[in-house]
Amino acid sequence: MKNTTISNKLITKLSISFFLIIVLMGITYIVLSIFFGSKFQQETAQKLNANVAEHLIDEKFKDASPFLEDGSVNSPLFGDIMHDMMAVNRAIEVYLLNEQGEILYSVVLDHSNPNEPSKHVDLKPIKEFVASEEKIHILGDDPRNPGEKKIFSAAHYEKDGYQGYIYIVLAGEAYQNVYNSLVSSYFLKLGTAATILTMLFLILLGWLSVWFLTKNLRTVIYHVKRFRDGDIESRIPNAEKSDLATLAVTFNEMADTISRNMEEIKSVDVLRRELIANVSHDLRTPLAVMQGYIETLQIKKHTLSETEQTEYVAIIERNIKQLTKLVSQLFEYSKLEAKQTKPINEPFPITDLIYDIHSNYQGLAREEDIDLKVAVVGETPLVFADISLVERAIQNLMDNAIKFTPSNGVIEIIVAHDAKNVVVKIKDTGPGVAKEDQKYIFERFRQNETSQKKKGIGLGLAIVKKIMELHGTNITITSVPNEGSTFEFYLPAYSLK
Repeated sequence: MKNTTISNKLITKLSISFFLIIVLMGITYIVLSIFFGSKFQQETAQKLNANVAEHLIDEKFKDASPFLEDGSVNSPLFGDIMHDMMAVNRAIEVYLLNEQGEILYSVVLDHSNPNEPSKHVDLKPIKEFVASEEKIHILGDDPRNPGEKKIFSAAHYEKDGYQGYIYIVLAGEAYQNVYNSLVSSYFLKLGTAATILTMLFLILLGWLSVWFLTKNLRTVIYHVKRFRDGDIESRIPNAEKSDLATLAVTFNEMADTISRNMEEIKSVDVLRRELIANVSHDLRTPLAVMQGYIETLQIKKHTLSETEQTEYVAIIERNIKQLTKLVSQLFEYSKLEAKQTKPINEPFPITDLIYDIHSNYQGLAREEDIDLKVAVVGETPLVFADISLVERAIQNLMDNAIKFTPSNGVIEIIVAHDAKNVVVKIKDTGPGVAKEDQKYIFERFRQNETSQKKKGIGLGLAIVKKIMELHGTNITITSVPNEGSTFEFYLPAYSLK
């Protein structure tokens, strides 16, 4: 339910964002439509009426002068001009300018007050317009509304010694009023209709886009829910090619890690049960033996001979040693696994250590009728490691070899080296280890069918593996059933350079 809520929230946010984008696009569309529509209309009107001022001069100034003999403006002439112009287009406003851009006369302006300063029109756009052969689109001053710009037509005149410009505003105040009333309604309707149609189309397109864009997200959510509900094999297919590749790959990796951890937990649980069973058996047997012999000594101490008493005490002592060794192994492995043991590395001659161990195990090997050998290949360099931990590892390997090597068998310790490492091999002629059991032999509390018949709980080789890991190396086994086993590890050679 929570994942569905998250998914719905995301889709809702995407939908709202998309809707706001659509509204913004609609508003932008209306504004741009009004702006460019108005600009297009102005440019069209100016192009169509570009020569109006020139035609006016050609027609009206041919037989009449814009000025009277006293130099004043010929008002009746301009009255006739405005009458004719307004008959064609009521929006047109005609202005008579001198060479300086001063407005000399216009029907639409009030000239009754002689003390009122004359109005001026900027001549720069007028001169650009007159000089242009194609009559470019350009805006000029609106004398009735200072600060505003309007489309115009203009032409230069020269009559009876007077020069100036006829300046015609093509979109006068009347035109502007009508335009403002119509354009608002027209573009509002156009924009509204276009926006509604566009929004409907984009909503459909947006829904399809959101559905398509969230397809991979829905796939991720689907597999996450399946994994949550117990399907630990659920993985996102083609994660690397997904639009959400980082999320998909991360989920798959996380799922793999969780699955591995679950398998490890299951394995640990199985091993825990095996440990309890093995430890219970290995503890119960010597304890039962000791208890039996102690009770016998207590009950029959007056009837047992001295030889029998000595034998019983020796049996109790052997079982005590077995228990001590078992507890010691458990304690040692727990320290190694908890990383409480830190190696103190130093250079030392490993061949001396090998010969010392050989000497210590020689007596035990004779008792078991085993031939114990040492072979050193070449002049072995010093190794850089923790001498006590390495000694413990070799001792565990020797205990394991003696435990499984039958009478008349052979155990050989081989020492060799290369440029960087010293290699130690413990080779025996025991029953060997089956191929399928070799990958488990260094795991704690793991014992194959043969080792289960021997004493111990399977910690010796696990301790060796942990010691090698502390030295940044590993131990391997090469074994063929009924032909023996060879355990091999290497240690870094010490260099004086």
